[in-house]
Amino acid sequence: MSQPSSVGVITPSRLQRITVGAQTDAYFVDRAITGALAQTAVAEGRARLTFIIGIDADAAIPASLAERSDVIWARSETRSQAGALNAGIDAAADRFDYIAFLEDDDWWDPHYLTWGLNALKRFDFVSTTQLEVDENGTIMRINDFPTPSGWMMPSSTLRRIGLFDPTLRWHLDNEWLGRLGDSGLRRCHLIDALAPATLAMAEQVRPWIANVVHFGGKNLELQRHTMPAPLITRLVHSRSGMARIAGDAALQEQSRAEYQHLIERFGRIPW
Repeated sequence: MSQPSSVGVITPSRLQRITVGAQTDAYFVDRAITGALAQTAVAEGRARLTFIIGIDADAAIPASLAERSDVIWARSETRSQAGALNAGIDAAADRFDYIAFLEDDDWWDPHYLTWGLNALKRFDFVSTTQLEVDENGTIMRINDFPTPSGWMMPSSTLRRIGLFDPTLRWHLDNEWLGRLGDSGLRRCHLIDALAPATLAMAEQVRPWIANVVHFGGKNLELQRHTMPAPLITRLVHSRSGMARIAGDAALQEQSRAEYQHLIERFGRIPW
């Protein structure tokens, strides 16, 4: 039997607890780890996971997580998403066959790693769509933008593309995808089995899939998996970054300025 592939899962976390009604329970990162370890690829011995948790400079590590042998703590020098992500990247440096990202309040379908590892036999990077739910578990929509919780790649790809841009607050994932798209590396974007069968259909009914194709780089291919829903479930908070931007004129201006910077640099807003 072949050895399992080592997968480093970079998880930026503010170490927040899950609150249901008046009840405060486990940490989000606990749920993310538990869900990731339930992967069929792990059960079948195809993948061995280590979690690299990127935390703020002043974060207190919970005692319940501090002694886990499958967790590496990566402390940022700042208090920002880019800082936590980059601390995780630095801590993961060349230790693993593959790197995945998972935000601590999102979770993977049990077959996510299987599809990702299979795609990476032909591609240098795989992204995918998400099913968005609110804090009550109500399904909100399918989001076809490739957020980092659906990114997976060989370590060589991460080494080539590098860190996230710490000067950006809102659209650092777009900027990273821009460098990826211009690198010439081969990328696969996984879409659900119920997604439109052609790009022309996608442009009509799910145009964000078309945006991935048009703005993701020249070496991008769409691939449908067999699951009827996306492989990532994404929790949308009432105070999420996008919700805050929508309700604050100053933040909207910051977002617009970052988008303008991306257009000037890449000639597009990268997807």
